[in-house]
Formats: sequence, structure tokens, C-alpha cells
Amino acid sequence: MPDGPLIVQSDKTLLLEVDHPRAEEARRSIAPFAELERAPEHVHTYRLTALGLWNARAAGHDAEQVVSTLIEFSRYPVPHALLVDVAETMARYGRLQLVQDPAHGLVLRSTDRAVLAEVLKSRRTAGLVGERLDEATVAVHPSERGHLKQVLVKLGWPAEDLAGYVDGEKHPIELSPTTKPRTPHEQAAAWEMRPYQAQAVDGFWHGGSGVVVLPCGAGKTIVGAGAMAKSGTTTLILVTNTVSARQWRDELVRRTSLTEDEIGEYSGTRKEIKPVTIATYQVLTTKRKGVYTHLELLDARDWGLVLYDEVHLLPAPVFRMTADLQARRRLGLTATLVREDGREDEVFSLIGPKRFDAPWKDIEAQGYIAPADCVEVRLTLPESERMTYATAEMEDKYRLAASASGKKKVVEQIVARHPDDQVLVIGQYIDQLEELAEHLGAPIITGATTNKERQRLFGAFREGEISRLVVSKVANYSVDLPEASVAIQVSGSFGSRQEEAQRLGRIMRPKADGRTAHFYAVVARDTVDQDFAAHRQRFLAEQGYAYRIVDAEDLDESPADSSAL
Repeated sequence: MPDGPLIVQSDKTLLLEVDHPRAEEARRSIAPFAELERAPEHVHTYRLTALGLWNARAAGHDAEQVVSTLIEFSRYPVPHALLVDVAETMARYGRLQLVQDPAHGLVLRSTDRAVLAEVLKSRRTAGLVGERLDEATVAVHPSERGHLKQVLVKLGWPAEDLAGYVDGEKHPIELSPTTKPRTPHEQAAAWEMRPYQAQAVDGFWHGGSGVVVLPCGAGKTIVGAGAMAKSGTTTLILVTNTVSARQWRDELVRRTSLTEDEIGEYSGTRKEIKPVTIATYQVLTTKRKGVYTHLELLDARDWGLVLYDEVHLLPAPVFRMTADLQARRRLGLTATLVREDGREDEVFSLIGPKRFDAPWKDIEAQGYIAPADCVEVRLTLPESERMTYATAEMEDKYRLAASASGKKKVVEQIVARHPDDQVLVIGQYIDQLEELAEHLGAPIITGATTNKERQRLFGAFREGEISRLVVSKVANYSVDLPEASVAIQVSGSFGSRQEEAQRLGRIMRPKADGRTAHFYAVVARDTVDQDFAAHRQRFLAEQGYAYRIVDAEDLDESPADSSAL
């Protein structure tokens, strides 16, 4: 009997024995189609979902590969019914296709008449489709292309969109063979796309629209630039904030033939519309008198490509806007497709399915992101705080635990262990962060910090003028701090898996001397802080990162070398 690391169960759960010699190989093999649910010390639990299997199918994995993987790594015979269900679920993707008919325009076509009859009978599709053209084809109103795809996913019959795209306004964009220097002291340097970046661009372009998943620090901006060069058209780039917008602009100027005059910023402070326009999600979702006043940006030019940075953060109004952009090529970039609001199916149907996914450990093995050591430091609340916590209302418990007074000493001890490193202290609660910043003598960046001051402090941190920086959640996303090598998380957005991944990502850029990055999560024992920490760590566990647990009291006794932790 095979002695595999997986136990495949009929309820679609997969149990992975972490200590098995083939556990890592099995984890990497199931990652394209299975989602990690729980990651305690010895046995990790994954689940097969329809959306996961459809994403795998769209990314080029077929049912035979999935079935073979389950059989190869399973310790016991895989339930036959589950294998049948996997094959049938994956076969649902593409049974319906959106195509352009020369006579009738956009149509929904199926090789399975019963499937077409089933979806047309649903009240959800009423008003989204037109007349029945024949037994296998029905006309679709072009304006309802996105809404129809949303409905079909929820009905369990995801459509493969082969209807093509408008070309958009041509605008030449080429990747530059040398990076342009940022300062007078820098030299131009030759560069080329990394193999996985080129594969990501090809996967996206072949699929037409969809999502590329790459680790933080792996160069998602370069993938975006590569897609823009492939398209050679005007491009609308949607980003999380103004700092991110300016980093995108700077990187495009350095890496492509674009000049600053060709790139516009559409944000709270500027309203420029140019061949390449970078807009923030915030300005697009701004309402005045109940109306989204900046929606005209979507029609301001004949965009050939719409690029969504950090697509896992897409606000709900942008989903609604995107439903009307289905004739434009769309590229989503993210480190994780996890959405805490459960709207992954909206990303799948409106931006597109996953077209490329590179496991973090694979990129690390190639030397393109830094190896990371993850440590959870647990401290015990003193008796007075323990009683306050025990008698608090449920809605107050996390803040009390996350802001425990003992965390100040723990942060101080960890910082002392890394005297020569660039250290970020990251948290959720401003009063806690202000106290830590004062205690450490470090500057602080919060949502109230002006963009000019943020850029000044980030610049000083990059140049090594300051080595300690306290940041709120404004630094979770799209902040380029290549020399940061230590992050200390004191509080977060409850149990957010994607936030944990993004925060680790702040320190994942490869270091010039090959150093390991260190990520510390400081957690109050026996509280919801500990429960949320376990949930937050799920995505990183899926990527192969293991958290070592250290007692805060042991920090005093262990040697100063942090590797001893």
C-alpha cells in the first residue's frame, strides 16, 4: 500500500501530514487547485472547491492531472465518487462559451443543449440575454457581458469568454533594455524580464484577461509593464493609493520607453488623463450626492488595457464598473487571491480567471525573493489586564489583547536583536503605534501623514538614513522598501490572511548580501489575538512558511543572535 502524505476524504477535504518526507512535494502539487483551511503543527487541512478547480482549469490544468496528483500522494485509495466529482466539476468550465457571431454579434453558445436550457430557465438570466437563435445559441446584449458571467458562475456553469476585445487606441510602449537611473549618482543598468515574469505575461495574453498571482517583491509591476508592451495601447492602471501610483509611474519611466509626459495621475490631488493613466481606487469610488463622479474616466479614452493592482482589494463599486468593461483586456495583479469578503467569484467572472500562479517557495529557491523566517512571539497578559479582558464585551476583546502593554517590551527586545537591520514595526491601532514610535525614537507613518511626508520617510528608510520605521496599515500594500529585512507585527485587521501575506511581503525583496528576512508576530496568549493569528497565518502556511512559536519570557534568556529564537 502506498505511504503518501495525503489523506483524501469524500467530503472534499485533504489532510496533509506535515512531517512526511514527501509533504512539501505534495503541497506544491495540490496548491494549484486546493485551498488551505487549517494549518496546525502536524496535519494541514485543504479543501477542494468548485472555484479552485475552475481556476486550475482556466490556468491550463486538466482533470486528469488533478486526479493523478490525488492518487499519487494519497495514503489510502481515493474515494471514486470524489474523483468523478472533480472531473465533472472541472468539465463545467467552458461548456458555455461567449463568442462573437458574424451575423448576430455577441452570443452564448453551448455544446450541451440541456445546460443552455437550464441557465435560460433561471430568472437570474432574464434581461441579460436576447432571442434564442438556435438550439445551441442565444443572443447576448453586449452591455450585459459581465453581468451574465457573474450570474453563470453563481449558477455553477462558468462561461469561457472567447468573445475577444476591442483593440483600443494604439500607443507604442516598449520595455527598455536598461533601467534609467533614479538619481544623478546611479548608473543605467542592463536588465531583462525574469523567466516567470515572461511566462506570466504570456499566460495572461494567451488567456485574454485574468489574474496573475506572484509573491510580494517578485516584480508584479514588471509583469504589468510587459503586458502593456505586448498590448501597445493606451492603458488605465488602478492602484490602491497615491504613493503606489507614483511608484508605478517611476518604475514605468525607468523600465519602459514611456516618458513622464505620457503618464497621468488621476487621484485626490491631480486629475490628469494621458495615454497611460494611473488612478486610485479611492478616487474612482468617491461619491457626491449619491453619484460616482469620476466614472467618466473609464470612457475618457479608448483604453486597450485596464490593469488592476492588488486585485484582492478591489472595492465593490469597482466590480460594478468592471462589469461594463468586458470588451477591454483586463489584467489583475496580486500576491493572493484570498478575499476576506468571499468575493473571489467576482474576480473570477469580471477580471478573469487565474492565468498564472508562482508559489512563493519556488521564487525563493530561484533567488528572486528573500528567504523568510517567521516567528510568533507569545506573551502572557498580566493579571490586571487578564481580568479586564475576561470581563470585556466581545467587540472590545481584540483591541484589548492586540494592544497589550507587554508588547512594548517585546518589540524593544526584538529591535535590539537586529541592530544592523532595517526594521518595520507594523500595526492596526494608531495610539499603540504612536506609543511604540515614541518609545523606539522612530518616525511613524499613518493615514494622517501627508503623501509628501510619507514619500520623504520612505525615501529616508530606503537610503538607510533611518533604520526604524513604525507604520500603520497604509504600508500594507504597494510600498517598495527593498532593504527592509525585519518586520514586527503588533496588531492587525483581525484574522486577515491577505494582510499577513502583504506584511511579510514588505521584507521579501532579495538582500544584496543574501540575508534572511525575519517576520515577527507578537501575540497575546489565550486571547482572540492568538485565535486571529492562527487564521492570519493560513495563506502563508499554504505557501510553505512555518511559524516557530517562542515565549516572550525566553527572549531575555536566549542569546542575541536571532537565529537562536
